[in-house]
Amino acid sequence: MADVNLSIAGRNYSILARDGEEVHLRHLEGVLQKHAATALRASGGLNSERTLVYLALILADLLDESERNPPGGVSPVLLDRIADRLEAVAAALEEPVSNA
Repeated sequence: MADVNLSIAGRNYSILARDGEEVHLRHLEGVLQKHAATALRASGGLNSERTLVYLALILADLLDESERNPPGGVSPVLLDRIADRLEAVAAALEEPVSNA
């Protein structure tokens, strides 16, 4: 096990990691640091727990957005809308035509 020191939103944390995972943890530290300033402003800098909650919300929002709109893919929401429209077209085509 390796002991990795991470700095997130101005605070230092000591994390135990499996050997070989240090590089990945450093990458994740960079991802968190990218959004740390926004989280600090949102929390008012009052305490680290509140800042980490805001940071978690920011990351959860980004994750939710990427799941809804995958890069290089079609959004599941868009696919649902297309399916609904196709069903409506199919239903309209199945209706009998009335001669007036």
